[in-house]
Amino acid sequence: MHIVILGCGRVGSTLAHTLEDRGHSVAVIDQEPEAFRRLRPATAKAAVPGAGQDRDVLVAAGIESASAFAAVSSGDNSNIITARVARETFGVEHVVARIYDPRRAAVYQRLGIPTVGTVHWTADTILRRLVPGSPGLDLGPLWRDPSGSLVMTEAPLSAAWQGRRVEQLEGAHPLRVAYLVRAGHILLPRGDETLQAGDVLHVLVRAEDIDRIQARLGEAADDGQGD
Repeated sequence: MHIVILGCGRVGSTLAHTLEDRGHSVAVIDQEPEAFRRLRPATAKAAVPGAGQDRDVLVAAGIESASAFAAVSSGDNSNIITARVARETFGVEHVVARIYDPRRAAVYQRLGIPTVGTVHWTADTILRRLVPGSPGLDLGPLWRDPSGSLVMTEAPLSAAWQGRRVEQLEGAHPLRVAYLVRAGHILLPRGDETLQAGDVLHVLVRAEDIDRIQARLGEAADDGQGD
């Protein structure tokens, strides 16, 4: 598989080396030739200087035969524009763009471009577990489908739902449990799975319901949801 990478910073160079170590061919694009010093000599031979939006640069990097494209430069706009060109002009099947502003994630998802956030966004995800509901904490969706109508959000399990079953939670709220994290392990629960203290739920909800669902998940369980 041939993979083209835009951006030769720490992420891009690490990605290139990892992919090569797994047997893939890689070409890296960057506007700053000095950036290629991060690459191993063998990898640097396939480096292409220039802007990712330049068609000739992309062709020189082998975009026409690429199976995947990763835009991980330092600019959100460059990443998303180049990712769209890779998909829409050259028909690359697997395309992903890195973003620095998580507020743009939903927009890019609607364009059909999967996005990967920065370390700051990852830190926000951790904060969801440490201090859920704290003022100023971004509780936006972790994932949004391309149409923008379905989202996934994360919610630490409230004490009221401990000992209850997944099917009871789904019956009480308009959501579906996609998976849960328990003691560091990911589980795909069945409806009869009993929820335990410390579980972190990842639930799918309609976009217009996310604020209400996030608030209600922290409330007491409905009295009528017992056995």
